[in-house]
Amino acid sequence: MAETDTEGTVRVDSWIWSVRITKTRSQAASACRAGHVRVNGDRVKPAHPLKAGDEVRVFHAGRERIVVVSKIIRKRVGAPVAVQCYVDNSPPPPPREFAAPMGLRDRGTGRPTKRDRRELERLRGSASPPPRP
Repeated sequence: MAETDTEGTVRVDSWIWSVRITKTRSQAASACRAGHVRVNGDRVKPAHPLKAGDEVRVFHAGRERIVVVSKIIRKRVGAPVAVQCYVDNSPPPPPREFAAPMGLRDRGTGRPTKRDRRELERLRGSASPPPRP
């Protein structure tokens, strides 16, 4: 049995794992069982046969990956080889929002006062204990 074939079929969970879309095969199988994997528009079970030319949609790690199978592989391979086994038609990932670090103080300003600490807690959304009577 060859590692890469241009003909034949392979289980969809095994292929998703082999081309490094998921880290483990059990994650790929779980995604199939949960309905997060579609082949040519249909939800599939982990043992669904996959062939070259199929479109696979995987919702994993908070984003949807849309790939078209170009090579069938049965074993996990390195990342450069894995990229050659599919055509990625996924939308670009959403840009990460630049979040300014909240509550950072300038260096050398010393310890925060009680007022400074309360302002930092208010900015961070931390609940402070109720005042003592």
